Amino acid sequence: MSEQEEILTLLKDKEICKRELSDLVFGTIELRERENKKYIYVHFREDGLSLTKYVGEYTDELYNLILNNNKTARELKLRLRQVEKQLKKLNYIEKDLSEKVAMNIDFARRHMVDTVYNQAVLEGVATTYLDTETIIEGGKVSNMTPNDILKVVNLKHAWEFILNKNVIQSPTNFSLLCDINKLLEEGFYYNAGQIRSVPVSIGGTTWKPELPIESVVKEELEKILSANLEVIDKAIELLLYVTKKQIFIDGNKRTSVIFANHFIISHELGLLVIPENRVEEYKKLLIAYYEGEDTEEIKRFLKEKCYLKI
Repeated sequence: MSEQEEILTLLKDKEICKRELSDLVFGTIELRERENKKYIYVHFREDGLSLTKYVGEYTDELYNLILNNNKTARELKLRLRQVEKQLKKLNYIEKDLSEKVAMNIDFARRHMVDTVYNQAVLEGVATTYLDTETIIEGGKVSNMTPNDILKVVNLKHAWEFILNKNVIQSPTNFSLLCDINKLLEEGFYYNAGQIRSVPVSIGGTTWKPELPIESVVKEELEKILSANLEVIDKAIELLLYVTKKQIFIDGNKRTSVIFANHFIISHELGLLVIPENRVEEYKKLLIAYYEGEDTEEIKRFLKEKCYLKI
C-alpha cells in the first residue's frame, strides 16, 4: 500500500468513526422525576461545549442501551485518536478547500436527496422520493425491503465520504474507487471493494466483460486521467470505463457515478447524475455502448442530459 493509499484509508476510517459516533446517544446519565415518572437525560461535550439532551421516559432497556453506547463511544474515540496519530506520523496536513470546491460541495449536499434518489432508481431500488428523503434524514420507512433501505443508506454514506473536505482533495484513483464500492456494498458482499475474480453477465445483452486485472485497471484509469480532455469529458470517460469494465462483483453503475463525481467536484464543475426520467434511455444507450454499436451517443447524452453545472 502506498503512503497516499494509507492516508486515504485512514481518512475513510476517520469518517466512519465520526459517523457512528454521531449516531449514538451517549453521555453521563441523569434521571429526572416528574409526576411519579422518570425521564432520562444525558450530559456530553461537543466541540468544547457542555450539552444536555433529553432521551426519553425511563425504561431498563433504554438505560442499558445508553450504558452500552457509552462503551462504544469510548472505543470510537480511542480509534479516532489512533487514526489522528497515524495521520500525523505520515505527515498528513489537513488543507483548506478552495472557495469554489467548497461551493461545489455545498451544491452537491443541497442536491443529496435528488442524487441518491436518481441513483437508487437507476439501480432498480423500489423507493419514492419521500422515502429516500426520510432515510437520508435518519427516519424510518415501512414500505421498503431491508435490502433496498440498506442500498439507499449506503449511497448516502458513499456520497458523504467523497464530500468530506479531506477526501475530495485526494486523487481520483483506483484506491478511491475501491473505497467507494466498499461503502456501497457494505452489508451485501464480504469482498466488497475488491476487484472481482468471477465472471459476470449483463442483463439485456449477451456481451460479457472480461475478468479485470488490477494493474491493467490502474493503467487504464491513469490513461484517462492524463488524456488531453476537458474535465467533464474525462469524468464521462471514467464513468463509462468503470461501468463497462465491471470491476466489482456488484454496484458498478453506482460506483462509477460517484467516482466520476469525485473528479468533477474536486475540479469545481458541478454534478453528473442520470435523472429518473432518463433512466430507461440511459440503459438502452448503455447496452449499445457495451456492444460497441455507438460510443459517442451515450457520451453526448451524459454531457447534455445529465450534467448539472453550478
